Order: sequence, then C-alpha cells, then structure tokens
Amino acid sequence: MEWILVSLASLLAGFVDAIVGGGGLILLPALFATFPSAPPATLLGTNKSASVWGTAMATWQYSRRVQMRWQAMLPAALAGFSGSFAGAWAVTVVAPDFLRKLLPLVLLAVLAYTLAKKDLGRHHAPRLAARAELLAASLIGLAVGFYDGFFGPGTGSFFVFLFVRLLGYDFLNASAAAKLLNVATNIAALILFTAKGHVWWHFTLPLALANVLGSVLGTHMALKHGAGFVRGIFIVVVGALILKTGYDGFLR
Repeated sequence: MEWILVSLASLLAGFVDAIVGGGGLILLPALFATFPSAPPATLLGTNKSASVWGTAMATWQYSRRVQMRWQAMLPAALAGFSGSFAGAWAVTVVAPDFLRKLLPLVLLAVLAYTLAKKDLGRHHAPRLAARAELLAASLIGLAVGFYDGFFGPGTGSFFVFLFVRLLGYDFLNASAAAKLLNVATNIAALILFTAKGHVWWHFTLPLALANVLGSVLGTHMALKHGAGFVRGIFIVVVGALILKTGYDGFLR
C-alpha cells in the first residue's frame, strides 16, 4: 500500500514538474508523511532517484518540439552540475538555516514581479548574442545549481524565472531549458546520495515509472497550451512554494 501512495504522488509530481518545476512540493511531503521515521537524507535521495527520470523525459519531449538553444544550454547544464555538487559539499560545512526565512521573501518578490509584468514571458525573444547568452546561462546554472545542492526548494521555478527575465525567453522555452539544467543538478545530487547510501532502490522503479508518466502528460499539456498556460501554472506553483516555505521558515 505504501508504494501505491507514493507512486501516485510521484505521478502528480512528474506532471507539475514537467510544466514548470516544483514537483518536490508534492513527492517529498508524501515520502516524509508515509515514512516519518526514515532518515531525511534517504527520502531526499529516493526523491531524486525518481524525479531525475521524469525530468529527463520532459527534456527529451521538449527538445523535439521546442527550439532548444543547445550552444548555451549544454555549458549551462555542466555549470549546474558543478554548482549542485559544490552546494551539496557546502551544506556539509555550513547549515542552510538562514535560507528558511529568506526564501519565502525572495519567492514573494518573484511572484509580485511576474504578476506586475503582465507580458513577462508571453513572447519568446532572446535578447543576448550567442557568447553573452552562453555566459549568462552558465552563471544562472552555476548559481541555481549551487542553491539546489545547498538547499533546494523552488529550483525549477528559479531557473524558469531567470531565463524569462534575463534571457528573454517565453515561459514555454524557459521551462524546456530549465528541465535540461534540472537533469544535471539532479544527477549531481543523486551521485552524492548514492555514494552515501541514501537511496531506497527498491522504491525507485515504481516511483520513476510514475514520475515519467506524469512528465509525459505534463509536457503534452504545456506544449499544447503554450506559454500562457505555463505562466499560469508558474504563478500557482510559486504561490504554493511561498505558503510552504513561509510555514517552514516562520511557523514550524
């Protein structure tokens, strides 16, 4: 029964994550609620072992229908991988507790900016030349990748917002690019969790299959309905992140 419940959560997480990121909002709480006595690192590692497959599937689906800017995004993915590893190492030295109260405020600013700029991310108009775009995307990958390894919540949403705001992408193209970088940061984290023995591999197959199925459905919806739909889901997910991180940072 336990694997059925967490697999359903993984399916829904894959669906949401494929559209705009934020799948961890669904699967991680489900794992913690189902296995309250398990080590947190093991649940985090098991979450990564499933989500990496859904994110990879979403990346492949997007790449078939969206013009991925590979010359910028592949180096950015490598930077994200490196940043995630560095962040995971840093968290063994410095506790990320100070981010718990800062994160909901940052997310609130992201949401307010997105709502205020009605046309933000509705039109795909990359604004940087090739070399400048590569550099900017790589810096985004390094910074957000470090954050993902160090703390984590909202990583996909930060990727999407920064690609829209700084690179001039629409929400659909930004979500596609974010998936590629998220694959890299997830792999880095999964390598670390695996090396430390923090993955329940017997749960990986059903969770991964469910996550991939949700990812296929979510990507189909995003491609079918376009940037406006992705923007709407982005607003909902960031709003949910504000509530969740605000509760964790100020009320728990």
